[in-house]
Amino acid sequence: MNMDNATLAKYMDSTLLKPEATPSDVEALVADAVQHDVYSVCVSPNMLPVEIPAGSDVKVAVVTGFPSGKHDSRVKALEAQIAVTNGAHEIDMVIDVAAAAEHRFEDVEADVREVRGAAPRPTVLKVILETAALDDEAIVGASKAAARAGADFVKTSTGFHPSGGASVHAVRLMSEAVEGKLGVKASGGIRSRAAALEMIEAGATRLGVSAAAAILADDTDASGSGY
Repeated sequence: MNMDNATLAKYMDSTLLKPEATPSDVEALVADAVQHDVYSVCVSPNMLPVEIPAGSDVKVAVVTGFPSGKHDSRVKALEAQIAVTNGAHEIDMVIDVAAAAEHRFEDVEADVREVRGAAPRPTVLKVILETAALDDEAIVGASKAAARAGADFVKTSTGFHPSGGASVHAVRLMSEAVEGKLGVKASGGIRSRAAALEMIEAGATRLGVSAAAAILADDTDASGSGY
């Protein structure tokens, strides 16, 4: 699969979620994102507001319930609401992974629905499943639950779970489960151009990456958290 840099960049959410990230780190992230014209920057909630230079269409995404998902749904909803008030265009929420792992898909749906209610469209809602910790039935069931709850995307991973990040298999399962009605975001461990293109070919419509510039430069040894 071949793709020019301008097209590939627009798949990317350039991400900085390290606990030690500083405001100057976020400024550098934004400068890099604007230079390469990626789709968005994704940051932690307390880094808002993020100033995007005039003339750039780079969006701002923020994580909610991150990274464990083990938060009361009302807390996730409030966090999302505050983030939107502070300028976030997109919310990447983490589900209760245990609910998906135990195939309690009604609970997954209720969790997502709470956040959707607090951050209605046009805010984009992405739902992080932590697919490396789930079996195939859980991935499919959680994807469908997110769709029923009004999500805009399902997303593979936080990039912080010890079980791993995105896989081609998980992306394919998610893509098939949502039947083109939702976007699919692959994140976690995407450190090379080849890996990025492989995820897109499998059905990903967005990529979470922590080394956008290196990937676009075709550096297969790109460093970073791999989010």
